[in-house]
Amino acid sequence: MTAANALLKVVDVTKRYQTAEGAEPVQVLGGITLEISAGESIAIIGPSGSGKSTLLNIIGTLDRPTSGKVFLDGEELSAFSDDKLAEVRNHRIGFVFQAHHLLPQCSVLENVLVPTLASKTKFSREEIKNRGVKLLQRVGLGRRLTHRPGQLSGGERQRVAVVRALINQPKILLADEPTGALDRASAEDLAQLLTELNREEEVTLIVVTHASDLADRMQRKFELKDGKLVH
Repeated sequence: MTAANALLKVVDVTKRYQTAEGAEPVQVLGGITLEISAGESIAIIGPSGSGKSTLLNIIGTLDRPTSGKVFLDGEELSAFSDDKLAEVRNHRIGFVFQAHHLLPQCSVLENVLVPTLASKTKFSREEIKNRGVKLLQRVGLGRRLTHRPGQLSGGERQRVAVVRALINQPKILLADEPTGALDRASAEDLAQLLTELNREEEVTLIVVTHASDLADRMQRKFELKDGKLVH
């Protein structure tokens, strides 16, 4: 893979945090460099506190690096304004977290459509709604469209979160411990679903996980150790 055809490039990214006034900054990430092609699936593993979520947040523009650069489609994200980064997050990056963050007062379909409300798109509201319905049917929730999150199992709520992350057809899906709060059977189902959607939606998938079975399903696996990525 060359730099020219990489969808995502992380170049010498470091992240340091100031923990107390006058104290030496704590370095969490030390010179991370990574290139990912469109449609790839990547797992990032490592012990708690190793910086996995920090790296994912920087890739997803939820945080800025202390130094280094992140490129998406050849554009340097670290040079964008906050407003421009918000637009990138809404249109080009999808997020799935360990906690589903669904709105309890909204139906399953309404939750899925939330990211489209502030989205400028060439598609009509009806086309967007139809995509949401089809995706929910694809993940086995076609009969749950009008249910509230409180009426769903943990695995079902997480599948809704996955569909919500995909509704705007992002180029990258970032998943931070997506199976961490699920029982074993639900975790296996979600792991299978993520790998299938990676292919079907042609979305690049980056997963941070402690679960070895989920990590093993990805095309490439990295360990974050002492602030460095080890292949």
